[in-house]
Amino acid sequence: MVGNSDFETGSGPDQDPEFQELETPEGELHLRFYIQSNNEFAIPATGIKEVIAQSPETITPIPNVSPLLLGTLNVRGRIVWVADLGQFLGDVHPLKMDRSEISVIAVEDQDTILGLAVEGIVGMAWLDLEQLQAPQSAPDSMAPFVKGEWTMGSEEAPHQIRLLDQVSILRSARWAA
Repeated sequence: MVGNSDFETGSGPDQDPEFQELETPEGELHLRFYIQSNNEFAIPATGIKEVIAQSPETITPIPNVSPLLLGTLNVRGRIVWVADLGQFLGDVHPLKMDRSEISVIAVEDQDTILGLAVEGIVGMAWLDLEQLQAPQSAPDSMAPFVKGEWTMGSEEAPHQIRLLDQVSILRSARWAA
């Protein structure tokens, strides 16, 4: 393979004019997801421990805790509290538990892990922090946890992606309520 002449002459398949080069991504890698109200959010990939798709039956409800907490989950021997992120952010509709899988985003700060249950995962995306705008349309209930927002889509059908501060969510006093 080292002696392959394609490497030397530039006549390999990557020199084909129809071959598309990968573009260098701009910005930082984020996980995009949405909650029950279809509001879309992002968290920096560096702030995520892992994303888990779990059956609702594996989340053990715990009595006498905040109604925002759905229960606990055993992730490879470690107990992780799971919260309804939508309700935490002020969404009036609770997460629907009558389905085969729930997406849980595990975030960590100083050895504290919290699972944020969301309606669905959009995927990973490179988002440019230079295009991040001050949050303008975030309700008061979520404003302390939103760092900013991006406007995406067309002028006719724009939508916001709000950047969340996962550390503020993790350390919030709302969990004690």
